[in-house]
Order: sequence, then structure tokens, then C-alpha cells
Amino acid sequence: MSEQHSDWMAEARALIGHEYGRIYAWDAVNQPMIRQWCEALGVSNPLYLDGERARARFGAHVAPPTMLQAWVLAGIKGEFPAGSATDNPYQVLQIIERNGYASVVAVNSEQEYFRYLREGDRLSFTSQIESVSEEKTTGLGTGFFVTQLLNFFDQDDNKVGQMRFRLFKFRPAAVREKPALPARPQPGISDENRFFWDGLKAKKLLIQRCSACGTLRNPPGPACPSCHSMASDHVEASGKGTIYSYSVVHHPALPGLPQPNPVGLIELEEGVRLVAGLVGVATDNIRIGAPVALEFLDCANDLVLPVFRPLGGAA
Repeated sequence: MSEQHSDWMAEARALIGHEYGRIYAWDAVNQPMIRQWCEALGVSNPLYLDGERARARFGAHVAPPTMLQAWVLAGIKGEFPAGSATDNPYQVLQIIERNGYASVVAVNSEQEYFRYLREGDRLSFTSQIESVSEEKTTGLGTGFFVTQLLNFFDQDDNKVGQMRFRLFKFRPAAVREKPALPARPQPGISDENRFFWDGLKAKKLLIQRCSACGTLRNPPGPACPSCHSMASDHVEASGKGTIYSYSVVHHPALPGLPQPNPVGLIELEEGVRLVAGLVGVATDNIRIGAPVALEFLDCANDLVLPVFRPLGGAA
């Protein structure tokens, strides 16, 4: 324990093991809540949904064990039934927070079950702080792991389960600035190719298609080279293809572009070709005929570009 933490952390550690008073459930274990919980979580086990089967095996309708904590939650208003203890089980967290560790994140929850809960059981629980770690530094920041132990009892004061709930109270690490998006040169956009650029913003690679004969063409143009029809629509490409040819651009150096800049002529599996950047590959490992897969590169000014990553050992 560092000297700067010694006084207040000693106060916090003094609360380890102290048992906080009994908290009672609002309602007894009941079939409607079991059914709704199972429906919400997609649980279809007939043991919990078929009352006759459960009664034949256990003498009563039973609840899924993982509902253990659900029966004793305070509810939206944060209030517990009359007779519940009013002492504060979160004193340790408040001490740590007052000393500069204001952020919190749940780490994990471990539950242990001693028997099935039956319809009509009325639960209660007590809690205690089981441990407070030494100061730790994580990717989130610097702080303390705090483990709370909850013990659950039935109406006869028999222990039916327990839960360890671990939190991390921390001072956030300095926020790293998000890298700026590359400021690429802007393309020339016209009425003929606007669909192509709009499609990229929607993470789709769209290829122009002749409405008359179905011929695909790229780059987009006003007329079909096969039948000369002026009517067209577009289809979404799969994003799969091969490297038909390529070039590595060394000069000129343009803003937002890698140096050197590998550019491929990609033959899509739909049969058309597209000029696009190659990513994830060393320039001396590029191979004609290598299979590639489409990715989308987000750039500044809402520009999205198609790029292709070689597959199968070309990287």
C-alpha cells in the first residue's frame, strides 16, 4: 500500500468482512415471473415452463438457478420492502470514490446454488465486502478491485445460494486522441457515378448494370457498350476477386496515401474490373492472380473508398 493511500485505505479495509443487514424480496418465487424471465432470455427448458413436470420431480414449480438475484432486486424506485436493513453496504466504494477514483465498471459475477428455488419461497440476502485489492493499473485506468459477497436465504433461514460480484473503482487513464482519418483527394462525382459513391458510404460495392441486356460495366457510363441502351440500374458485388494487374506508385506523394502506394486492377468474380488500393501486403509480396477480399476505408470528409486485402499467405 502506497503511503499516500495508507490512511483512507486503512479505513476502507477495516470494513472488509463486516456483514450488512438482511434485505428482503418484494415477492415470493412465482410462476409468472419465471415464465417472463425465460421468455426474455430465450430459455425453453420444460423443467421451468411445464409446471406438471417440475411438480412431479420436485413437488413444486422451480425457477432457473440463474434467477437467484432477480428475486431480491430493489426495482426501479430503488426501494426494499419494510423490515429490510437500511445500513449502507457500499461504504467502501464511497471511501475510494472520495479519494479520486470516481469511475466504476463491473468486472464479473460468480454465483453458486445450493438447491432449486421453489414456487412460494421468500428470499432475503446479506452482503459483505470480501476483499479490496492493492492498487492496480489496467487499460481503463488505475484503481482497486472490490469484491462483494452476497448470501441468499429462504424463509426458513436456510442458505440457498451465494454470489460474488466484483467491481473496479478507478481513475480513468488519459484519453488518447483518436487518429485523424486520412485526408484523401476527393473523387469527381457526377450524376452517372453518384450511386457508386453513395453505395460505398453504405458499405456496399455497387456495379452498374444495363437494364436492357443485363451487361455489367465499370467504370459507370451513360450507355451500354454491348447494346447501347441508355437505361441502367446497379447490383451489389460480392467483394471477392483476384489481382489482374498492379502497380506500385512511389511518386508523386499525395496527402493521405501510403508511400509507396500499391494499386491493383481487381477482377471481380462478377467479371468486371476495378482499380483500387491494396492493403495488408508488402509490395514485394503482391502476386498477379492472388485472391483478394473487399474492405472499406473511411476517410475524411465522409469519403469511403474500396480497398482490397490479398488472402492466403500473400500478406
